[in-house]
Amino acid sequence: MNPQKRQEIFERFRAANPQPRGELEHRTPFELLIAVILSAQATDKSVNLATRDLYQAANTPQAILDLGMDGLVKHIKRIGLFRAKAKNILATCEMLLRAHEGKVPQERGALEQLPGVGRKTANVVLNIAFGHPTIAVDTHVFRVGNRTGIAPGKNPLEVEHRLLKFVPPQYLLHAHHWLILHGRYVCKAAKPDCPNCLIRDLCEFRAKTSAEGSAKSAKQKSRASGGR
Repeated sequence: MNPQKRQEIFERFRAANPQPRGELEHRTPFELLIAVILSAQATDKSVNLATRDLYQAANTPQAILDLGMDGLVKHIKRIGLFRAKAKNILATCEMLLRAHEGKVPQERGALEQLPGVGRKTANVVLNIAFGHPTIAVDTHVFRVGNRTGIAPGKNPLEVEHRLLKFVPPQYLLHAHHWLILHGRYVCKAAKPDCPNCLIRDLCEFRAKTSAEGSAKSAKQKSRASGGR
């Protein structure tokens, strides 16, 4: 994909959504950190349902430690892998108090040393909480980067590096939000909604879906279900 196409793609994203926001609810960097740890292999909706209740009871490292394992699990037990996540959250709270005066560090290296925090989580926290122009590559960003041709890569790290290289600097701060939202609601895994895609004419995906194909597919599903 040439630079002019990328420029136009992100210009359209910005025009449609000038100030994109992540969908995990939070008020502080610490609340964001815990929400992102919980979001692994879970939906943002399920995490928000859990943290609304959790943060009323405890929203600081010491307060969550005071809950203990059983108290924390009570709030997050509807989220997948909740016991492993609870263990990591408690260990992270201990490290924040011991090494960072209870504050979320703003350095990647320090963030990645926290239990349950990998590169993607660190990128989310650095970007949303502290305004760093990082790009967190989840399944949506990985798919959109490859499918559209914006930043093809064999693995998330390769896609991240290519996005950082190819996305025009003025769009980097919000780039991962635009790509995540585009992948979540338009450029979906099973059936991308190409007819309603604002970058359809710029995208290099060869197997674009059509409005006719979408209507045909819906009719076939209706017949298969007996018209229900």
